[in-house]
Amino acid sequence: MAAATLKRKREVEQSVSKERDQTPEISDTGSQGEDDEKPEDEEWNGVNASEPLDVDEELPRGGKHAKVPTGVEVREMKEAAGLFRSSSFKLQIDAILPNVRPKDKHRLPLETFLLSLHTLLMNIPSTSPAQPLDATRPLLKKGVSVPYATPLPTEDSNWKVAFEAPSNIILAGSWNTKTSVKPPLGGQYGIDVAVVMPDSLFQEKDYLNGRFFHKRAFYLATLSAALSSKIDDLKVDLAYHSQMDNPRLTKLVLTPRPGSFKLNVEISIIPVLSTTSPLLLQRLAPSECSVRSAGDDARKPTPMYNTALLTALSPPSHLLSVHKWQQEAAAFTDALTLLRVWANQRGFCEGSRMQVRGFEGKGPWWSTLLGLLVTGEETVGKPKRKPLGRGLSSYQFFKAALDFLATFDFGKERIFLKTGTGHNYPPSEYAETHDAVFVDASSRINLLADVPLGSLDFLKCEAKKTLSVLESASSSFDPFAETFLHDKHALCTRFDAIVRVDLSTAALHDIDKHSIIDHASPHNALLASISRRLRQGLGDRTKAVTLLHPTSSRRPLSQALPSNSHIFYIGLVYDTETAFRQVDHGPDAKDPESAAKEAFQELWGDKAELRMFKDGKIQQSVVWDVKTADEKSHIPIQIVKYLLDIHFGITDGRSWHSSFDTLIRMPEPISKMYAETKQLVGFKGATTAFDNLVKAIKALPEDELPLSILNFVPCSSALRYTSAMAPVPRLAALPANASYVQTIPLIVQFEKSAKWPDDLKAIRVVKMAFFERIASSLMNAIPGLTAAIAIRGEDDNDPTMEVLTPEGWAFAIHIWHDRELTLLNRIIVGDEAQHIKRPGEKKPTKGAEYHDAVAEKEVYLRRFIHGPRHHRAVTKLHHAFPAFSGTTRLVKRWFAAHWLLDGHVSEEAIELLCAHVFAYPQWESDHDANPEAFAASASQVGSKERGFAMVIEFLQSWKWDEGLLVALYDAGSAADGESTEGVGSGQGVWALKTEMDPTGRVWTNKGPDSIVARRIQALARATWGHLGTVETESESILPIFTHPNGDYHFLVELNPSVLPRYHQNVHADLALLSQRHKKFSNLQNTPADEVEVRIGFDPARLFFKDLQRIYANTFRIFWDPLGGDTFGAVWDPTLREPRSFKVLGGFSSAPCPVEAQKGKGKDSKSKDLVVLNEAAVLSEIRRLGQGLVKDVVPQKK
Repeated sequence: MAAATLKRKREVEQSVSKERDQTPEISDTGSQGEDDEKPEDEEWNGVNASEPLDVDEELPRGGKHAKVPTGVEVREMKEAAGLFRSSSFKLQIDAILPNVRPKDKHRLPLETFLLSLHTLLMNIPSTSPAQPLDATRPLLKKGVSVPYATPLPTEDSNWKVAFEAPSNIILAGSWNTKTSVKPPLGGQYGIDVAVVMPDSLFQEKDYLNGRFFHKRAFYLATLSAALSSKIDDLKVDLAYHSQMDNPRLTKLVLTPRPGSFKLNVEISIIPVLSTTSPLLLQRLAPSECSVRSAGDDARKPTPMYNTALLTALSPPSHLLSVHKWQQEAAAFTDALTLLRVWANQRGFCEGSRMQVRGFEGKGPWWSTLLGLLVTGEETVGKPKRKPLGRGLSSYQFFKAALDFLATFDFGKERIFLKTGTGHNYPPSEYAETHDAVFVDASSRINLLADVPLGSLDFLKCEAKKTLSVLESASSSFDPFAETFLHDKHALCTRFDAIVRVDLSTAALHDIDKHSIIDHASPHNALLASISRRLRQGLGDRTKAVTLLHPTSSRRPLSQALPSNSHIFYIGLVYDTETAFRQVDHGPDAKDPESAAKEAFQELWGDKAELRMFKDGKIQQSVVWDVKTADEKSHIPIQIVKYLLDIHFGITDGRSWHSSFDTLIRMPEPISKMYAETKQLVGFKGATTAFDNLVKAIKALPEDELPLSILNFVPCSSALRYTSAMAPVPRLAALPANASYVQTIPLIVQFEKSAKWPDDLKAIRVVKMAFFERIASSLMNAIPGLTAAIAIRGEDDNDPTMEVLTPEGWAFAIHIWHDRELTLLNRIIVGDEAQHIKRPGEKKPTKGAEYHDAVAEKEVYLRRFIHGPRHHRAVTKLHHAFPAFSGTTRLVKRWFAAHWLLDGHVSEEAIELLCAHVFAYPQWESDHDANPEAFAASASQVGSKERGFAMVIEFLQSWKWDEGLLVALYDAGSAADGESTEGVGSGQGVWALKTEMDPTGRVWTNKGPDSIVARRIQALARATWGHLGTVETESESILPIFTHPNGDYHFLVELNPSVLPRYHQNVHADLALLSQRHKKFSNLQNTPADEVEVRIGFDPARLFFKDLQRIYANTFRIFWDPLGGDTFGAVWDPTLREPRSFKVLGGFSSAPCPVEAQKGKGKDSKSKDLVVLNEAAVLSEIRRLGQGLVKDVVPQKK
C-alpha cells in the first residue's frame, strides 16, 4: 500500500514538474548544470551569509559581451520589476531558492531508504492486547520506554493496548510537497513518515482520559523496539522527540549516520489516525472536557488536549490541502520557501539557538497562512477575507503574507480557513478557550492553540520591520540581504530588554491541576501561565512580551518523558510612549464591577492601592517608585520581576541592562556629594544654566554692547544630551581627582554691520573687545560670576570668553562673524585666479600664511557652520527617538574605554554612527506629520542597551572603505558649496556622508586612519561575541568596556591622584576618590574659596596631545579621555629596522648594534645604520611628564 502511495507521489510530482516546465519563465537563472555538481556541504547553510548572493553572470566564452536585449526580453524585464520589486531582486530570489532546498539528485537514495523502511514497518509482528503497565515490561527489557503522557495509566486501568501492522504509511509533510527548507546553522531537513494505526486498535471512548495517547505511545514504542534491532542494517540512530516538550506529541526520530546520505536529514515516524477511526471526533470541540475524574462534576474544557488529539488526523488532510494550493497558485511553493527562510532567520522555527516559543514544528501553519491568501476564509459573522489573485509572483505572495501578519490582531480576530463543508465545531468555542485562533482547512484544528499571544505580537513587529525595509528607498543597505540573508537571532538587538529566568525554584500555586493535565506537563502549563500573566501585567507598555528558549531536545529510547530546560528568557519590545509611566490605573473605586477590582488586586497583590488623583478620582492603582531616570527606564523589567515573584515564586529573574547604567554615571561617593547640595545637575541642569546665561546676557543694558545680539547657538554634546558622562557643575568640596570643570561651548551671533573691520587680526581684536565689555557687565550684574578671555593658539586663534556661573557651570563663548570666511578664502585663493602661468614657469610656493588660513578655515567651518547644524539635527533625534541619547552615550563610553575617543574618533562621528542605526530617509517628515504613529512604528528602538548592541553589530561588519550615508537631515536638505569646501585631506578613512556633507569627511578628516579603523572593527567583533553570551549564563558586561593592553609596545602609567577626571574612569578605585587620601597626612586643607579654578583643565589630555604631536612619526598613542590613567603606544615598525643615518631624520635614533648589521653586506654604508632609540624616547616621556607620569613600562612582544 505504501509503495503504491510513493509511486503515485512520484507521478504527481513529475506531472507538476512538467506543467512548470511548460510555463514561460521571466528569466532563466539556471539552477542546473554546474550548480548541481557542487557537493552538498557547499550548499547554503541556513542563510548565514554576511554578504549578499552574487548573481552576476560571467561573460560568455571568448570574452565577448552579450547581445543587446530584444524587445521581448526588455518586456520580460519590466514585468519582473513589477512582480518582484526590481529585476535584480528577482535574480536574487532565483539565486537563493535552489540553495535552500534539497537537490533532486539526492532524493533518490533517500526514497530507496524510505521504501526499505516501509517494508520493515509493515512486517513488524503484532502483539496481543495487554494491560498498559504490563505491556511496558517486555519493551523495557529491550531498552525501550513507553512515553505515556499525563494522566498516566494505573494498575486499575481496565482497557488494553496492542500492536498491529500499519494500515497505511504516508510520506507526509514538506518533503512530499517539495517545500522543504533547510533550517539555519547546519540544521537538518525533515522527512515525516505518517504511520496510520489500524482502526481495530481503538474504541469510541478512547478520546477520554488519555487512552488514545497511551495506545499511541505503546504503538510508537513497539515501532521503536522493532527498528532498534535493525539500526545497524539501516545505519541510523533512534531517539524520541516531543514537539515543544509535549509528551502527547512524541515521535520517533531516525538520524542517518555520517556518510549514509549526502543530505543532512532526519526521518520522523509519526503514528496517526485514519479518517475512519471509531473515535468520537464530535466530542473533541474546544469546549469539551476530555479528561474526567470521579466526583468532578465541573467539567472544565480541555482545548489543548483536544487539539493534540486532533493533530493525529492532520498529516494526510494537510498534505492534500498543500497539493491543492500548489495547483491553484503556481508561485505557492516559491512563496512558501521565501516565507520559511524569512521566519528561520528570525527564530520562528526549530534550532539550536534561542527560538521564539510556540513555533517549533509549525510548518503546517506557514503553508496554511499562504493557503489563506489563496482560498480566503470562512464567514464567521463578519465580511470574509477575499482570496488574492492566483497569478501573483512569489515575492507578491510573500509580501502579502507579511502584510497580513503586520496588520492582523491575533488577540481580537479569528481566522477560519475556507472549507467546502462549513464549520465542524462552533466558531465561538474557539474564541472562548483559545488566546489565538487560526483553524485549518479541515475546520477542526487550531494551528495556533499552543502559540502564546506574546510570540504572535513579536511576529507582528518583525513583519512590520521587514515591510518597512522592503518599502524603503534608502541605498544604505541591501533590502534582499536584510530580509533573507542576515541572521536575526541575536536577542540583544531584537529586544529592548531581556530577563533571564530560572524555573528550578518556581512554585505552581498559581497553576491548577487541570491546567497541568491540559498542557500535558507542569513545565508547559507554567510557561503558558507566565506568558499570559506578563502580557496582562505589562499591558500597553510593550508591543510584545516573548518567551525564548532552545528547541526541545532528542532523548534516548530508554527515557519515557522529555527533560525540560529550566532556563528561558523573556524578551520585551517597548512601546516608548507608555513603557516608562510610573502609575498604572485600575478600576474606579465607585465602579460597581467588583470582578474588575478583584482581578486588579489579584494581579498586583500588595502593590494595588486606592489613590486619589488631581482630578478628584479615586482609583485602584499601582505606583512604581523610582529615584533616577535610569531606574525609570527599567520600570518594565521591574514589573516582570515583581509578577514572577508574587505569582510564581521566581526571585532570581536577572537582567544585564541595569549594569550599563553605572558606566555613564558618576561613582557613588561623588554622586552623594552632589545629592547633598540638592543642586540641579545633569542635562537638565546644563540646559537650565544655558538658558539663565542667555537671559543674563540679553538683559544687559543696550549701551553696554555696540551691536545687538541676534542669536545664541548651542553646539555642545552636553546640551544635546549625548555626552558620555552627564554634565555637572563645579563643586568645591570635590577631591582633586574629581575636580574637572567641563566647558560647554556656545556661539553668539551679532547683527550685521559695516563697522566690522576687513582684516582677520582686527576682527579678533574687536571680538576680544566685545568679550571684555560683556565680561565686565556680567560680573557686575551677577555676583559670583567670573569671566575671562582666552586664545587657545595653534590652529585655533579665535578668541573665547570663558564664563563660570555662581552655580559652577562653565561655558566657552565664541563670536560668529561671517566675514571671516571671505577673508580666509581670499588668503587661500590669493592671486591664483588672476595669475597667468607662462610656459616653463614653476607653480608659486605656498607660504605659512596660506597653510594657517587653510587650517583656520577648517576650524571655522566645523565650529560655525557644521557644528550648529549638527547640533540641531542631533537634538531633534533625541526628541524623536527616546533611546538615541542613551545609545550614543554608551557607544562613546565604549570608544573611550578602548582608548579611541577624541584622540582618533570625534564625538560627532560617533553620533553619526548612532544616527545611522536610528534614522531613515524621511524620518523627520514622518515625525512632524504624526508623532504618535512615529513613536509606535516597528523600527523604534526602546532602550539604550538595544541601541548599543545594534551599533556594535553594525561596526563589526561595516565595510568602512565603502563609506556610509546617514539620513541625519530631511531628504529635501542640501549642502551649499561653501560649507563643504575647506575640509583638509587628512588621514581619516571613514566617510560618514549626510545631506549636508556629501564628502563625509567633516568629522572624520583627522581620523580614524586605516590602522585605527581595523582596530575598531576587531574590538567590535570581540564585543559582539561577548554580547552573544547573554544567551548563556554570562551576564557581566564589564569585559566589554575593559581594554586589552597586551598589544602595545609600552604603557605610560599616570598618577591617578592628580588626574581631575579620574572619577570618570571605568575601573576607578573608590578609595582614591576620598578627600582623606593624601600622600602626607600633616598637610593642611586649602580653603575652598582659595582653590584656583581651571576651566576645562585636563593635564592628561594636554600631555597626550603633546606626545601625539611630538612623536607623530615615532609611535601611535592611545588613551581613554574619560578618566584614563594609562597611555598605550605602538612603535612605528619601520623605525625598528636598521636604516642609513640621515640628519634631521624625524626620530630619535641610535647606532645599530653589530649583531643587527650581520648580513647587511660589507660596504662602508653598513657602518652608518641606525635604529629607533626606544630607551631615549621612553626617558624623554618620563622627563616631560614629571609629576604626572608614575611609570613607563615597556612590554615584550
